[in-house]
Amino acid sequence: MRALRLVHAVAAVLVTGAVTGGGFPPLAAAADLLPPVTPVERAVDHYVDAGLAAAAVTPAPQADAATLVRRLTLDLVGRVPTLPEVEAFAASADPDRRAKLVDGLLASPAFARYQAVQFDAMLGYAGGKKRGGGDLQAYFAAALAENRRWDRVFRELMLPDDADPKLKGASDFLRPRVADADRLTTDVSVAFFGVNVSCAQCHDHPHVKDWTQDLYYGMKAFLARSYESGGTVAEQPAGVVKYKPIKGPEKVARMTFFTGAAIDHPSNREPTADEMKKAKAAKGKPDAKTPPAPPAFSARGKLVEVALEPGNADLFARSIANRMWHRFFGVGLVNPLDQMHAENPPSHPELLAWLARDAAGHGYDLKRLIRGLVMSNAYSRGDRTDSDAPPDPQLFAVARVRPLTPMQLATSLKVVGQDPLSFEKLSPADLDKRIEGYESTARGFASLLAPPADNLQIGVGEALLFSNGDRLSKDFLTDGAGTLLGRLKATSDTNAAVDLMVRTALGRPPTADERAALTSFLAKRADRPADAHRQAVWALVTCPEFRFNH
Repeated sequence: MRALRLVHAVAAVLVTGAVTGGGFPPLAAAADLLPPVTPVERAVDHYVDAGLAAAAVTPAPQADAATLVRRLTLDLVGRVPTLPEVEAFAASADPDRRAKLVDGLLASPAFARYQAVQFDAMLGYAGGKKRGGGDLQAYFAAALAENRRWDRVFRELMLPDDADPKLKGASDFLRPRVADADRLTTDVSVAFFGVNVSCAQCHDHPHVKDWTQDLYYGMKAFLARSYESGGTVAEQPAGVVKYKPIKGPEKVARMTFFTGAAIDHPSNREPTADEMKKAKAAKGKPDAKTPPAPPAFSARGKLVEVALEPGNADLFARSIANRMWHRFFGVGLVNPLDQMHAENPPSHPELLAWLARDAAGHGYDLKRLIRGLVMSNAYSRGDRTDSDAPPDPQLFAVARVRPLTPMQLATSLKVVGQDPLSFEKLSPADLDKRIEGYESTARGFASLLAPPADNLQIGVGEALLFSNGDRLSKDFLTDGAGTLLGRLKATSDTNAAVDLMVRTALGRPPTADERAALTSFLAKRADRPADAHRQAVWALVTCPEFRFNH
């Protein structure tokens, strides 16, 4: 893979010339990219297949229908599919069945609800620690339900207006962070630009020559005037950021974006005594009902303006394209996600350049971008290969096995615990209403699970929760009417019971070995069938195949 990355990096330099300032080199010239009219999925496969050919790696075959419908349903709406959904997709001979499934999931209210959870996690943990508030997720749910474009979301989060009911919760991105201007600078940079320049706070970055102390404090100058007042985010009309380099006299920072674009404004000065007095009084009124009036010049607003200007916006577009790629492929085109700079080139520079251009060219329509990613052959590959050693993950030759998020796992347990036949005749609207109820009751269980990192290590708490605790049985494995265990209790045929429990939990028929093992297990406990069914289903929903998206 190192050789492939070198080929791409050299190709990018040959196409684009020297690296520009700000650690922000162009990836490829527009004339050398696929035409803008190319469908997203076709562009994805073109560039990924080119990388595979260059590395002489044969990709895994396409996943089977049951695996694909499970992967799509988990990724788009945050749960495993019901048994009728799996069977309907697998039995369909419609050549457009995948597109219809994807479009149906994207149109579902569950898409907005689940993606809101994901965006809340993405921005709430931008600096490595949960900082968002409960209302931030509600904001994302509303924004995604109406498919607000990502540049608009950026603007609303950076310039929240609590008086606007459509922006309720938007201030929960900034508000928990404004007390620490350094953390705010880092989190905004990471969340929206894929840049963690915090290492340059005390000195120029030791490994990225363009990430300088001047640049760090230049970004901080856009944000340091922000403060909380009356539960809202306010901004001082003037302010100055000073810093001491390792060598030389103290400096005053100019507002400077990552591309090197600098802003000089009269408000970049020490606030007057009256301005300081007013800000201090506003900060001292946490219950104030009327927030301070916005300043005539907003440094935060200027950051939004500069970041979205032509010539600067590519970093914003690259970052969201890379984050969406990571969400659906399990590894970014640039890794880590907060290390977008010249010394850390993408695995596929032309692909990232094309996706960034396409995202910006279509108004940062995330639903459109997501649709293109999950419609690609690169996304729908199987998770197994015949090669002796697994290929480099950034070749995207094989589907990456990804741990379920807490809400995916908890909601999927609720779905699997129901009688699969109860879903058969539900309309899409009625199914969504039921699923929303499951999501609501699953949140308590989800809160007990740790969000997965790239390299999942099951913690002691989760292991004990699933093995020794009774919460799993009480919440998901009851045997009343309308449940899977209730249906199994009414099933006298052991083979039929085994088939039903495996297809419901794993979305596929049991293998011969699984059938033999489960049949033997149930036969040995014929005197207590209800308990035997519960234990068998417990084994299925706690196995690795259920715990991961694959």
